[in-house]
Amino acid sequence: MTTLENRPNTALLVIDVQVGVVAEAYERDKVVANIAGLVERAREDGVPVVWVRHSAEHLVPGSEDWQIVPELEPRDAEPVVGKQYGDAFEDTTLETVLAGLGAGKLIVTGAETDACVRSTLHGAFTRGYDAQLVSDAHTTNDGTSWGAPSPELVIAHTNLYWTYQSAPGRTAGTAAAADVRFRAQDS
Repeated sequence: MTTLENRPNTALLVIDVQVGVVAEAYERDKVVANIAGLVERAREDGVPVVWVRHSAEHLVPGSEDWQIVPELEPRDAEPVVGKQYGDAFEDTTLETVLAGLGAGKLIVTGAETDACVRSTLHGAFTRGYDAQLVSDAHTTNDGTSWGAPSPELVIAHTNLYWTYQSAPGRTAGTAAAADVRFRAQDS
């Protein structure tokens, strides 16, 4: 039900699942495995997978920390969008990539829940996309030493909040990885 015209397709968005981002992330292996399963199913169903990779002082392009984790490997034909801000739409080619794919619905996964995932979800929604968060395919690091809630509470709160997000002409919500349906007839 996206508000974007001529954008009937769905894309799987994998945000910042990079070596240096998720090395110590909450339930890292489980989340990466869930994302890997989603990537495989999307590919089988002919749904585009779009990868997002953050660059920063601690994520220098070309460095080991900047690389996407070895369990996940973008295919040559799959777009990899570089970014420097939390919202993957901000000052990137993401909108152009998604427009070229005819994508108006995003299935969102990745890291970190309380930063880039949440910023990109909001960025997508305010731009007119339908945005579904995969409840068990995003993670974050422990920020309790800076006053943040524990990772499990950050994830739970984000899932709760996104389940009830709404706006005119757009849909939001969450689904567990096992319940995500890529094919239109399965939706």
